[in-house]
Amino acid sequence: MVAGNEKIEGGHRYSWLRPTLVPALVALIVLVAGGFFLDLQSSTINRARAEAHVLTELAVIRAKLEGNINSSLQLVRGLVSVVATTPDLTQAEFDALASNLLEAQSQLRSIAIAPDMIVTMSYPLVGNESAIGLNYRLNAAQRSSAMLARDTGQLVLAGPVDLVQGGRGFIGRFPVLVDSAQGRRFWGLVSAVIDVDRLYADSGLTDPTLDIELSLSGKDAVEQSLAPFFGPDLSAQAPVSAEITMPYGAWTISAVPRGGWSTVSDQNWLMRLAIVVAGILILVPIVITGHLVGERKLHFLALKSRESELSRMSRRLEVALNVSKVGVWELDMASGCETWDARTNELYGRSADGGPRSHQDWKGAVHPDDQNRAEEEFQRMIGADGHHYEGYYRVLLPDGGLRHVRSVATLHRDPGSPDKVIGANWDVTTDIELNRELQHATEQALAHNAELESARIRIEHNALHDSLTGLPNRRYVDEKLEGLAAEGFGPDQSIALLHIDLDRFKQINDTLGHAAGDAMLVHASAVLRAKCRDGDFVARIGGDEFVVLTTANDSQAELAALADAIVRQMRQPVTYEGHECRFGVSIGIASACGRALDGRQLLINADIALYRAKGRGRNCHEFFSTALQAEVINTKRVADEILSGLERDEFIAYYQPQFDARTLDVVGVEALARWRHPDGRIMTPDSFLPVAEELNVMATIDRLMLEQSLAALDRWEAMGLIVPRASVNVSLRRLHDEELITSLRRLDIRPGRISFELVESVYLDDNDDIVSWNIDQIKELGIDVEIDDFGTGYASIVSLQKLRPTRLKIDRQLVMPILKDMPQRQLLTSIIDIGKSMGIEVVAEGVETMEHAAILRDLGCDILQGYAFAKPLCAPDLERFLTEQPWRLAS
Repeated sequence: MVAGNEKIEGGHRYSWLRPTLVPALVALIVLVAGGFFLDLQSSTINRARAEAHVLTELAVIRAKLEGNINSSLQLVRGLVSVVATTPDLTQAEFDALASNLLEAQSQLRSIAIAPDMIVTMSYPLVGNESAIGLNYRLNAAQRSSAMLARDTGQLVLAGPVDLVQGGRGFIGRFPVLVDSAQGRRFWGLVSAVIDVDRLYADSGLTDPTLDIELSLSGKDAVEQSLAPFFGPDLSAQAPVSAEITMPYGAWTISAVPRGGWSTVSDQNWLMRLAIVVAGILILVPIVITGHLVGERKLHFLALKSRESELSRMSRRLEVALNVSKVGVWELDMASGCETWDARTNELYGRSADGGPRSHQDWKGAVHPDDQNRAEEEFQRMIGADGHHYEGYYRVLLPDGGLRHVRSVATLHRDPGSPDKVIGANWDVTTDIELNRELQHATEQALAHNAELESARIRIEHNALHDSLTGLPNRRYVDEKLEGLAAEGFGPDQSIALLHIDLDRFKQINDTLGHAAGDAMLVHASAVLRAKCRDGDFVARIGGDEFVVLTTANDSQAELAALADAIVRQMRQPVTYEGHECRFGVSIGIASACGRALDGRQLLINADIALYRAKGRGRNCHEFFSTALQAEVINTKRVADEILSGLERDEFIAYYQPQFDARTLDVVGVEALARWRHPDGRIMTPDSFLPVAEELNVMATIDRLMLEQSLAALDRWEAMGLIVPRASVNVSLRRLHDEELITSLRRLDIRPGRISFELVESVYLDDNDDIVSWNIDQIKELGIDVEIDDFGTGYASIVSLQKLRPTRLKIDRQLVMPILKDMPQRQLLTSIIDIGKSMGIEVVAEGVETMEHAAILRDLGCDILQGYAFAKPLCAPDLERFLTEQPWRLAS
């Protein structure tokens, strides 16, 4: 009977579904089919819209990338033009030009000049020292693109490549073509390194807000296929692509939405939501109608199910309490008796035996340090109008363990019944420990931040100060000058800069070691600090160079007094490990006044003055002036003309004949360097020799004179003119050349054909091993050695014995007075006797008259040279002279 009733109730419960089932099913099928079609159409439209959006952003980034690369390379084109017109740029000139390019808003990291494919200059030099001396012909990673730029004469962009100075970059190589007598020729390369990270950042490739993923791939300048060098490989994701045309190469930039095309379909949620809502609006009325039909039948069944539902809820509450591990308790306020469930007993370390508990049992479980506070909070909160309690306390377990408990309770009052407090407890020990760990981590983070701030301060200090002396460095000086220029100067304000360079510092470094050199630098910095005022800015700008910057409106006399005081103090001996070290200083002083302040020019002016101070003999100071600047500019002009003259073969040999003192036969010629200047003048060595020595090209000029002399000797021999030998000058710098003997062997000089004239300044008593070895090898090659200008320098009898020259030449200063000065004639007699006794031929130069010639012949001179016979002649004039022999008529 009971089973039959349950079956009837079940039939009534679902009878309302019958009239609504078919309409609802049909409506559902139509909605599903229409929704699928609309969703498919929406996905197609969204995909097309997404591709258009990706293509738009891709075009912007592509334009930025091409623009940034082209603008960076365009900046360098101006420098390439300057190098093409002035290929002999100095490091300072190159730095001045390149610094302007790197200060511009570009992605340039560094610029290097590579004459003949070898890097000789780089800006900035700091951080790029390893690139100096790089030979592109020998570097496998960079040879192909460098040779391509040379062969095509066009800009070539390669990369990204690993740089020898560290890091990666794109390298634009510009071929430099210069004009020469044979037309335009390849001079070398100008390489511009584009910083990869800065290029990507400025072009937007690394923008964190970018909603697309990018990939760069393609071919570089040497047609090498490059794997994606930026971003992931997107080839499998059907990306949108665009071509980027580069110099001698092409890149492909590809893009997909961030997260892929699958995220596009996720944007259909609004359409799908609309479909669902429409379905609900159609189906719900149908369902509600059916429900109302059966509601009356089911209403009376609800009353019967409430009892069972209450039972189910009780069971669910029990499960929830067990899962959450919340303990429930109840307190009778009148009797003080409490009821604890099993979880509450567990929290307080009691057995779950269901036994009676009291308020004292609770107090006994609370930690003694928390008892009074917890009891006071409970009584205060429960007795207040809110009748609500929230508390936190610690529980001391019987085994000595400690547990943190949080308790919440509410006061319930029923008429006719005692007041009761019902509450819940839960274990918050894990939360408390986690909070403590978080607090400890916070404290550690704060301490770490403090360390980072301290490190930042130290790094900033180290970046602006010299680690050895503690003085500000070159960067700090530049920032100081920029700051002063930004602040501006009044018309009556001035600034002075003293550029100080230590003299003889290299000798201390080479003899006593770098530790001694460091000690001298520290001593020098201490002297500068002591001699300068508190307001003066003292810095070490590199090596043994210092700078003093003062804005005290000092007069020139006061600045001179300061410089003299520094010079005097620096000259005082310094003892290092028992060694007495002495060095001095040279000081260049430049000043500026008024509102216009160019810190860089001020440094250049002080450096010019320093250069003059060193030229005056060191241990002194020199003020910059317009006349000094003009002199430097003129020297620079002459230096440029000398280098250009060497390229255009403007240096030629003039020949002065040498005669046998007795027979007056030509026994040789002395080759003398002359400069056929473009303005038509024939310039003698006194007008270009000092500058040529500074340029270190005297060895080149000596080599040219030797090669021209050998060619002239061969031509004269073919013409039947008798010129047994030619004497050429050899500079001390060339005698230090380790490759000198190798180059002489290649010339295949016949023995006795050439004689090298060595000036006495070679100081033969104290020459070094390389010079001595070269002189010995020169003699073995059959080349005679002569001492030039004997009697005016350092040569001694000991040096003559060591050198054993073939000839020595008596200087004209000793020859001129012999007509009237008998002691001078006796001196020449002694020199001639010394030469004869050692088997050395004696040559007299400066023979101005035939009377000189007769006296020198009678004194025993072997060879005569001077205007009495002939002036220095060019090769064609000498050939006519040798043919006509006019000296014999004059004699």
